[in-house]
Amino acid sequence: MSEEEQRHIFETWLREFKSLLFKVVRAYAFSAEDRDDLFQEIAVQIWRSVPGFRHESAVSTWLYRVSLNTAMKWTRKERRHKEGRQSIEQASHVLRENTEPPDERLEWLYREISRLNEIDRSLTLLVLDGFSYREMSKMLGISESNVGVRINRIKKYLITKSKKYDHYGV
Repeated sequence: MSEEEQRHIFETWLREFKSLLFKVVRAYAFSAEDRDDLFQEIAVQIWRSVPGFRHESAVSTWLYRVSLNTAMKWTRKERRHKEGRQSIEQASHVLRENTEPPDERLEWLYREISRLNEIDRSLTLLVLDGFSYREMSKMLGISESNVGVRINRIKKYLITKSKKYDHYGV
């Protein structure tokens, strides 16, 4: 594959699947700076993976697998380096002007998803995007029955938490 072909495929994938990538980034990175870093890391891994794509699965499945694996690896690496780092998130409002008010329900959902372990967090994103248990099983390397059990537990957890959420941020 020529570099020009690789570039074309890479740019097409980024353009067509950017919402998928941003979903993964938002579920694993919680500050604007971390989201930027993780997105760049995922983009690098996608670039490297283009020549290895063998069309044995859908592009979206392939990109999810690359993105989730990269996000999980990045999370482990960041956790080791978090101590001693101080976030500039408190001053980010000075650096950026947010023109749209955040959707409190969406913020709540991402906050709850962020509290899940890595596998459950990944499963939640995959469920939201409509992947089958078989596809999720292959992407995450767990059995289909394990996927089903975990999804049911996640749903029960989120339902329980949502009953306590009064929709006013408490």
